[in-house]
Amino acid sequence: MKGLLKLAIVTGLGAVAIRGWRDWMGTAQPLDDRGPVGSSGIIRDAGPQEGVAAKDWDKIDEQSDESFPASDPPGNY
Repeated sequence: MKGLLKLAIVTGLGAVAIRGWRDWMGTAQPLDDRGPVGSSGIIRDAGPQEGVAAKDWDKIDEQSDESFPASDPPGNY
């Protein structure tokens, strides 16, 4: 029983040491950008994004953005 207790203590100390080392190195958790389970990735909101002024967003941009997953371009071309 004493051997099992010693093994548990050493295992716990090792886990704490590894977690502390990963936190110190900055590799605790890799960035997960896949989105929720079952999705094809992170989904952004429709409309102009950062770096694009709303005044520069025209009708063609809006139609193209709304039909994004489809393979067909907007019908007004």
